[in-house]
This record gives sequence, C-alpha cells and structure tokens, in this order.
Amino acid sequence: MPIDAAKATSAEPRTTELAWDHKDVQLYHLGIGAGAATPEKPHPATDPGELRYTLERALHVLPSFATVAGGGMALAGGLSAPGIDVELAAVLHGGQSVTVHRPLPVRGRATQTSTVPAVYDKGHTRSNAAVIVLRSEVADQDGPLWTCDTQIFVRGEGGFGGARGPATRLELPSRAPDLTTERHLREDQALLYRLSGDWNPLHADPDFARLAGFDRPILHGLCSYGVTLKAVVDLALGGDVSRVRAYTTRFAGVVFPGETLRLRIWREAPEPGRIQVAVTAADRDDAPVLADTVIDHT
Repeated sequence: MPIDAAKATSAEPRTTELAWDHKDVQLYHLGIGAGAATPEKPHPATDPGELRYTLERALHVLPSFATVAGGGMALAGGLSAPGIDVELAAVLHGGQSVTVHRPLPVRGRATQTSTVPAVYDKGHTRSNAAVIVLRSEVADQDGPLWTCDTQIFVRGEGGFGGARGPATRLELPSRAPDLTTERHLREDQALLYRLSGDWNPLHADPDFARLAGFDRPILHGLCSYGVTLKAVVDLALGGDVSRVRAYTTRFAGVVFPGETLRLRIWREAPEPGRIQVAVTAADRDDAPVLADTVIDHT
C-alpha cells in the first residue's frame, strides 16, 4: 500500500531548520493580495494600514505566514513522511489550522519539528480517500512560535482499514453577517503566491491540472486562507495581527485565479473572542470555498 498508517504515525519526529526575513514576509503578503485595491481601500499603495504589509520599516507579520515561513511547506513535508508514498496529482489540501504562541518576527531562525499524529481512512466515501494529518511545531531560541496542523486529502488511497476520524461541521450563525466584503483575485495570483514555496504544478501547469481532473490550474487553498485572514484582521481586528491566536479552516471547494471571493464575517460567533467566516466564489453562484472557518482572538 502507498500509505502505511502505522509506520507514518510511529515514525520519529523530523526536524527542519527554517529561516526568513522581511523579503519573504513581503512576498507572502503580496501573494495574498496586499497592495491590491479592495472595496475598503481604493488606494492601497499609500494607505498606512496597508503599508504594514508591504513596507519594510513598518512591517508586521500575518500569522498565516507560518504556513510558508522558511520554505517549511507543511503539505510537501507530509508527502515525504515515512510510510507515505502517493501521487502528487491525487493530493488536495483538506484543512489547515495555525495556533500562534506569540507574534511572528519579521526576521527569524527556528526549528520545525514534524510528526504525523493520524492517518484517517475515508474508504467508505465516494472518493475512497485517505486523510493524512501532519503536525508542525516551530520554536526559536526564545521558545515556541507556532503550531500548524495540516490535513492532506489523498484521493483513491482509502480502504486500508484505518479509523474514519472526526466528522465535525460548524453551523453558520442564523443571523445576518456583521460584515460582508469581496476580494478579487488576480489572473496571476497563483503564479505570484507559489514564489513563497508551494511549487505544486497543479497551480501553474495546465497539463498537470488536467491530469488532476481540472480544466485549468487552480489557486492554492492556502492563498485563499491568507486572503481571508488578512481581510478579517483589517476589517474586524483593527488591523492588529497580534490579536490572532488561532485560525482554522476546511477547504470546501476550488478557486480559479481571476475569480472573486465573497467573505461573510460574524463577530463573537459562536462565542466571544471568536470570529466565524464563510468564503464563497462570487462568480460561481457562491460555491463554497472555505468552510468551518474560525479565528480565535484577544
């Protein structure tokens, strides 16, 4: 079997050294739309709040940068774990969470420790899939920085007799959203975002995209993830990235470069200190993009 769940979950933790500086942070922010006009910021190049994402002397770091910092791509790391040997064309990003232990520095050197805490068997579903959960814990000389949990969905690799895993879904609030906004994605958004380290050809190569079952390249799920967090920080958290404590989502559908994301945002949902978001593709009758999306904050 391409996936040996017992071997993957019992393997020794793997460590990787990470390093990044302001250029990596700025490139990531540009890849998720910093500096682009939005309904709230028609002149972003000179907007003081926007310059905190793009100008080195004023820079702060969006917590979702943790998913790409130092080239430590969690998705790629999961595919190289012991006991896992799958075809890249069969892989989709199923879900992502980031827990921030303290604000991310603009420049850093850190150690990433990676494990596979679970491999779930979704062989009973139509897609006959396996879900690999990869945990990445990152710390520098001053202590823990962040923890990432990444769910990797591998089509056609279920049916190995493993546990099904949790099947939790978060209901949207019954009331109207507190905020609704849209974020237009550039035609070259995926080409720009992949410079932060996710080189999967699914996001750039039309031939590879067709092999994976898509008629054209799709946007990285983590790009939509970053676009969403930036919008929430800007609109609901006063532009203060340090207020974010944790951010979780499930990737519910694909996005194509050039489309527009519609974000519906609920404050204090389902409880104080928590924001819930629903993200859809405005150009395709609000097809789901991100679901079960929650930001915990101070």
